[in-house]
Amino acid sequence: MGLILILFACKKNYAPSITTTNTGTGNKDTTASIVPPKTVSLSPTMGFFLDNWIPKNTSFTSSNPVPMPTGSNPVQVTMDFSATLCKIPGSYFGNNTNPYMGQFITEPVLMANLSKLSPNILRFPGGSLSDLYFWNAAPGGQPSDAPDSLLDAGGNSSPSGYWFGNNTANWTFTLDNYYSVLKQTNSSGLITVNYGYARYGTSANPVQTAAHLAANWVRYDKGRTRYWEIGNESYGNWEAGYRINTKKNHDGQASILNGALYGKHFKVFVDSMRKAATEVGSSIKIGGVLYESNVGYDTVQMSWDHEFLSTAGSLADYFIVHNYYTPYNQNSDIPTILNSAITGTQQVMSFYQSQLAVNAITTKPLAMTEWNIFAQGSMQMVSNIAGVHATLVLGELLKNGYGEASRWDLANGWGSGNDQGLFNIGDEPNAPKWNPRPAYYYMYFFQKCMGDRFVSSSVSSNSSLYSYASGFSSGQAGITLVNTSAKAQLVNLKISNFNLGSTYYYYTLHGGTDNQSFSRLVYVNEQTSSSVSGGPSNFDAILPYSTSTQGGIQVSVPAYGAVFLVVSGK
Repeated sequence: MGLILILFACKKNYAPSITTTNTGTGNKDTTASIVPPKTVSLSPTMGFFLDNWIPKNTSFTSSNPVPMPTGSNPVQVTMDFSATLCKIPGSYFGNNTNPYMGQFITEPVLMANLSKLSPNILRFPGGSLSDLYFWNAAPGGQPSDAPDSLLDAGGNSSPSGYWFGNNTANWTFTLDNYYSVLKQTNSSGLITVNYGYARYGTSANPVQTAAHLAANWVRYDKGRTRYWEIGNESYGNWEAGYRINTKKNHDGQASILNGALYGKHFKVFVDSMRKAATEVGSSIKIGGVLYESNVGYDTVQMSWDHEFLSTAGSLADYFIVHNYYTPYNQNSDIPTILNSAITGTQQVMSFYQSQLAVNAITTKPLAMTEWNIFAQGSMQMVSNIAGVHATLVLGELLKNGYGEASRWDLANGWGSGNDQGLFNIGDEPNAPKWNPRPAYYYMYFFQKCMGDRFVSSSVSSNSSLYSYASGFSSGQAGITLVNTSAKAQLVNLKISNFNLGSTYYYYTLHGGTDNQSFSRLVYVNEQTSSSVSGGPSNFDAILPYSTSTQGGIQVSVPAYGAVFLVVSGK
């Protein structure tokens, strides 16, 4: 991979009033003038997700002083503050809730850790459950035109399995509690409405009926939620409504869904939901579902994007993709997992832009409303490696200009370690309920040490180290360094066009020696969990390491780990 150079055209944030530069090697150059940030264009693939951007300030009042690590032939990383590439939207750090987490608004441990994580966006109610979800009903209160049984991918009949927004049982999650969680965590909502009902509904006009149900949710919401999706992975044969019983359908729909039919229905939903938003005085953005790749399971997926975009693509405010990166349910090794974060993120964006171009659709924001890994068999999903992967995904999403991202999901089920949940829902052996998994800590420190604007950085002659650099409005530089190799790497950081301060601060994260390559533990500045998994309970109180910049900026990035670093400015 060699030189990893971040080049991405976004909007200039601001030109700092600085007059000197520092090479970062210990030899201060106070004579050279700092080049101001370049003026570049806003990326349309971020678009309105930057509307709520706010300046970000940081400071460290206490730290743990440590000597600068030394060694021969350090990897050279450079940052150039004259190349301000874009603002960083808070929408990158989202996550997914789901109705089977229980009424977790009453769970103080989870709520405290969720608030600390600051996901900014929480998607609801799913997942595939969205296409079975009746937001305004109690158990058993589904509409009379919702059949008792649905067809699976093979055409077999099975119980409907509907979910209800007014189910107050302790094992599920009410819609009103979702709104309460948003308020308590200072997060925005991203709601996926029930599109499947437009397919399996048995009324005379099931599309209009389902669209009306969605519009009434917009009315009930009363402007609390800006981002809405119509359906979840509608191209997939695992979704309710993908295949319907045509004998029960009364508007002549085809047995199997396709992109053109989804597009036709999309128009009806958009019209109804926008009318409802106008009535309650809210401004909403409506997203349409795209398939993310040119490799599909069947002809429906392969033709989905073209058929939908050519039918209704111009009506969508933004588009939605999902990515689970690694091969489905394979026991993937570390290189496969970590490399997927780089190649997969780039490929999805490239494919998206090609599909828009082919179908003559103006570029619009792109949201990855679900992402994780499919790797299983060695507890990959709950491991430190999943945390390293999460860090790479966040950096690459930013580098490639996505507008929004929500990881799947907050809590799921242990499944012998094949658990995509960020928290232990309570079934992980010998681990406390709601114990955060390693990915939580990587995502927390990534956001903590990432500023409000993305700047250019590069890694010289090293294919296993990645850098994601930023600046804070309060004047500091922030950079995340990720090591995808099995050996620790000494890194020397050089910053140009930046008024260097006296100190750099950092957190070092890495796994342990348990579970062979897929440690379930994460160490934060050498502190870890007292349990069998996760990280230190006092993670937010751990002091950063600190070192004087007088001798340069140098850190050791551990094997399969990361360093989250902030450099003080003047």
